[in-house]
Amino acid sequence: MALASDVKRRRRTEALWGYAFLTPQLIGLIAFMVGPLIFAIVLSFSSWDGLGSRTFVGLQNFTGVWENAQLRQSWLNTAWFTALQVPGLLITGFFFAFFIQKAGRLTPFYRIFFFAPQVTSTVAVGAIWLWLLNPEISPINSLLKSIGLPNPPDWLQDPGTAIPAIVLVSIWQGLGYMIVMFVAGLQSISPTLMEAADIDGASEWQKLRKITVPLLSPTILFLSITSIIGSFQVFDYIYFFFDTTAPANAHTIVYDIVNIAFREFKFGFAAAIAVYLFLVLLVLTGLQFLAQKRWVHYTE
Repeated sequence: MALASDVKRRRRTEALWGYAFLTPQLIGLIAFMVGPLIFAIVLSFSSWDGLGSRTFVGLQNFTGVWENAQLRQSWLNTAWFTALQVPGLLITGFFFAFFIQKAGRLTPFYRIFFFAPQVTSTVAVGAIWLWLLNPEISPINSLLKSIGLPNPPDWLQDPGTAIPAIVLVSIWQGLGYMIVMFVAGLQSISPTLMEAADIDGASEWQKLRKITVPLLSPTILFLSITSIIGSFQVFDYIYFFFDTTAPANAHTIVYDIVNIAFREFKFGFAAAIAVYLFLVLLVLTGLQFLAQKRWVHYTE
């Protein structure tokens, strides 16, 4: 009885210490995540300019979102940005990680080389790309002219190239994180599996398709979920490149939320858009978790 009582007391003490260490994180989660989320949901049913009293307007803000032509365009722009950026990041990240894995002694150098843009501020990255995408002084356009394209696009102002140009910048900056994650995943694959495949006479393509990609599927799932959430929230590049004068074809949904809330002072309407964004991301993440049962393989 005394031994059982000691075990129970020790477990209770460990649990209390666990809760004590979790408390700062829980306070931060409630204060900066759960609290603002609840406030945004409440605010989405009201009309409020940020200073006066709030007026309950029911579903008016939610119906107004779909009656706004610019917001419909912004949803499409955001979806187009996601459709380009997420596969672009995953494919280029995997390709370079695979290359770095084969680089042997130069692996640390390549990790630093590719990771440098990741730790560079968006302002610095944007300043570099403003020069690279400038239609008058751009070395990219000069190169295109030199190979026989006399009228290269005005990347950030042309309706057809604005979003792809911003996608290119975001991939360039986010590539380092993808490479680090993929390299970690590749290093976790047991060499004995590759040796067994070599003994069986498997080609490099067969090893890649039958061993590497399936064993990397948990990493791919994690990166695809976080990349989709991040791409739907793109704002900083748009704001840096265009400030408040972005053309309609370059608006994203978070850019509109910020403008509507903090420039037009329609906090209730902006909150309704944010609730829609939250629901869209919730559904997309749920679908990814449902689909992962078919293609994600976890090793024991």
